[in-house]
Amino acid sequence: MEQTVEIKQKYITKPSRSGLKYHLKTFGCQMNEHDSERIAGLFEQDGMVRAIDEDAADVLFVNTCTIRENADDKLYGTLGQLKQWKLKKENRKLLVGGCAAQKDKSLVRDKAPWVDVVLGTHNLTNVINLLNQSEDWGPVTEIIDEIDEMPTEAPSIRESEFSAWLTIQIGCNNSCTFCIVPSVRGAEISRRPSDIINEAKSMIDSGVKEITLLGQNVNSYGRDLRIDNKARPYFAQLLYKLNELDGLERIRFTSPHPKDFKKETLEAVNDLEKVCKQVHVPLQSGSSKVLSKMQRGYTKEKFLEKIELVKNTVDNVSLTSDVIVGFPGETEDDFIDTLEVLMSSEFDSIFMFQFSPRPGTRAYDMKDDFIEKEIITDRFNRLKEIQTDISHKRFKRFIGTKQKVLVEKTSKKNSEIFTGKIDGGHITHLDKDNLAIGDYINVEIKEATPFYLKAEIIN
Repeated sequence: MEQTVEIKQKYITKPSRSGLKYHLKTFGCQMNEHDSERIAGLFEQDGMVRAIDEDAADVLFVNTCTIRENADDKLYGTLGQLKQWKLKKENRKLLVGGCAAQKDKSLVRDKAPWVDVVLGTHNLTNVINLLNQSEDWGPVTEIIDEIDEMPTEAPSIRESEFSAWLTIQIGCNNSCTFCIVPSVRGAEISRRPSDIINEAKSMIDSGVKEITLLGQNVNSYGRDLRIDNKARPYFAQLLYKLNELDGLERIRFTSPHPKDFKKETLEAVNDLEKVCKQVHVPLQSGSSKVLSKMQRGYTKEKFLEKIELVKNTVDNVSLTSDVIVGFPGETEDDFIDTLEVLMSSEFDSIFMFQFSPRPGTRAYDMKDDFIEKEIITDRFNRLKEIQTDISHKRFKRFIGTKQKVLVEKTSKKNSEIFTGKIDGGHITHLDKDNLAIGDYINVEIKEATPFYLKAEIIN
């Protein structure tokens, strides 16, 4: 019998599942990655240990995404396969959370009744209580549609000892017609600055050297807090406070919105030693007509003005962006506008997406204007080719320069290589000799590809 339960407490502190093993399957964005770190922290607080893979796990949590159309197909295909996973061992527990669960609600259980717990994006810290309920009473679903304050913080088990996500804001107040995020993450809610600073200090004490500030629209952070009785962003001031913390080497942030960029924020990026000189400016389209249809809040001309503001304010800035190809009604001329903005802006790299209609968004109802798949694929390939050339040109500017790299992990393709990032966020490869993960080192860039740099340590 399916249960719907009320939150009684945020998370428990007394371990009850000592010896059991858990595994996480995470789809989607950085916010989901961070949410999975919090789930891992709650599971380990409950006595569980991480399994090497799902076959060794007693408890499996699937953290879902709903940004693209095939995300739903991937989810329900995965849940179908996991039915066999449950049957292979007695008392296994399957939990589903994240954005797709928040959007689909009871549909998850309708399609996959073998799932034990379904929960949304607003109540992750209740996961242990829901797991308890499922053991006592059977499958349970809890989806909360709205919250009016930040959820209680939970312990996190990070993938990296030296780099960490730090949530400063949840939700989004924008109304982009292609985006499902406001529906599944809710309205913008900012954390109190003191809570952010205290968590950052705790991270630093545990060995973290690089913090990435997370929010759906970080440069509007603090507007809802009405600090000093003013409804204005507080993001620049937050950067100044974090820059003062001893032991912290780097501060990054994602994702901002072009319409909310203020000169004071860019001046903070330029002036503060620990804030990386990397700025993400999501374009989505270079056509003013398409941007209006997307409800992005700026035109092609306004966007280019923002790019000039960034370049004129932040010395040696590295620019990145997002682009959607094939939005409903996009003509060849609209696409050419996008290519013109790319060539003018010269982004170091971009995230490229083919338009995917998402149920629950207004773009989903623009079916009369949908573009043929073959046209979208052709435009995507042309975009990719042009951006690859731009990226190669931008990456080559680092050859012969001295940079700082935080060593992050072993390369997936070559076990003899470490990878890390320079200040601008560019992936950098290094030979492992005399290095360890977590080292923050001086290097000289020797080679450049469109996708990564090669460097040697400076003794």
